Amino acid sequence: MPADSTNPVVDTPYGAVRGRYENDVAVFRGIPYAAPPVGPLRFRPPVPPEPWDGVRDAGAFGPTAPKPPYSEAFAQFLSDPVVAGDGCLNLNVWTPAPDPGARLPVMVWLHGGALTRGSSAVPVYDGRHFARDGIVLVSVNYRLGVEGYGLFPDAPANPGLRDQMAALEWVRASIGAFGGDADRITLFGQSAGAISAGALLAAPQTRGMVRRAILQSGPPEAAERDKVRRMVRRMAARLRIPATAAAFAEVDREVLLRTQAEVGRLSSPVLGGPAFGVVVDGDVVPCDPLDALTEGGAAAGVELMVGWTSEEYRLWLVPGGLLERVDRLGAVALAGAMARCHCGHEVPRGYRTLHPGAGTAEIVGQMVTDHLLRLPLHRLADARPDTTHVYEFAWPSNRPGLGACHALELGFVFGTGEVPESVKLAGEGAPPELSEAMHRAWVRFAEHGDPGWQHWDTTHPVRIFGAGEPRTDLGPRDRELALWAAAPAPEDPVPSVSVPADGTMRGAELRAVVRRLRLPGAVRRH
Repeated sequence: MPADSTNPVVDTPYGAVRGRYENDVAVFRGIPYAAPPVGPLRFRPPVPPEPWDGVRDAGAFGPTAPKPPYSEAFAQFLSDPVVAGDGCLNLNVWTPAPDPGARLPVMVWLHGGALTRGSSAVPVYDGRHFARDGIVLVSVNYRLGVEGYGLFPDAPANPGLRDQMAALEWVRASIGAFGGDADRITLFGQSAGAISAGALLAAPQTRGMVRRAILQSGPPEAAERDKVRRMVRRMAARLRIPATAAAFAEVDREVLLRTQAEVGRLSSPVLGGPAFGVVVDGDVVPCDPLDALTEGGAAAGVELMVGWTSEEYRLWLVPGGLLERVDRLGAVALAGAMARCHCGHEVPRGYRTLHPGAGTAEIVGQMVTDHLLRLPLHRLADARPDTTHVYEFAWPSNRPGLGACHALELGFVFGTGEVPESVKLAGEGAPPELSEAMHRAWVRFAEHGDPGWQHWDTTHPVRIFGAGEPRTDLGPRDRELALWAAAPAPEDPVPSVSVPADGTMRGAELRAVVRRLRLPGAVRRH
């Protein structure tokens, strides 16, 4: 169907959509890739949308998935708009030329948010700069929280991941009409979006669908099934219902979201409480995705770019003053980190030696970040050196205390540092030259698989995006990560410790933790 100069129109497999020309690129928002997951489709795998007659308007973002709001402490740094409606399985397309003959590289974005929050409508993820530079950018909504990642005996696992897979199938079938090349798809995501991208790469059903992938601050991994079950069972106990999908489907959605938020108070990566996650299901996730990608031959030939920020943990600990509270907890917090990371005393002792001026919170934060993120990404790069590039984002936020924290790089990657939602995290005055350097690297990778620095090898080259010109350092995290390989597993595992997300522990609670940890007398008086 032809497009006029004001409103471009493109045919999709389910009907025509009319977008908008904005900033010299064509934008299509809220295109359904699957039917609304309501009624009998709730907690079930996605199914195709009903075709429509005529031309569907695609000028506004579609509904976002049901989700609880961020707490006040996090909302001062992170934005998460809500668009009402049931049809949350939708996506958006930015393209420089809705021309089937263009055959431009395609990038498919999966947002983060711990699989419980976030959406494609966050202004930071505006794709206009990618389209300006010759990329067709697609951003995806998918089910979140208990509706996307709850584990039930009467429903298939991972419906949120299955949503993402359905979106990827839509892109393969439809993106040519928007000017994209279905054989040049780069899948990229941050945090939970990166974990999702890793799982999709490892899924047998996506073999051959993706040419390249970028994993930002999230490793390929599967969550412990028992950890996800605990979330569901605790929610069920509060709601006084059976822990089944059928029972949960009868609960008012707002009540369900409030209950999820209450039970998920301890779900921070540092605190290690029960959380939702991608689980091994014998189908779309037949085994742990990291094992599949490093040892099982999954996604053979797919080029990778992986990386992290220098101080990921600061976004987890600074809001609400938890950083200071972890410092005050001292040895209790270190013991909790040891339990979280399944390591003995040698590891935190080694971090103390390498960073003698660091406080407890910094030691805890870096230990947990290395265990959960850098170690698996190093393992992934080591297994695929000739096709992997590694980076680190090291520019510190202008907001006090945040440093180079989790999610800070997003405004730089998308070139949206000027929008208020980016300023909330980065502060005023973020360097535009750093944004241009990062954005250009992402574009180059999508175009050619070469972001501008050498592949991973035994010297461990890492591109550092910080103050001044980007540079390549060799093995900048090797000393810390070597501690994990050298340290023996603890003979007497440290009991697990959960600290409330607001950092508060009453005296009796603290004494109980000290007894459980069998800490020496000097520490007991801390």
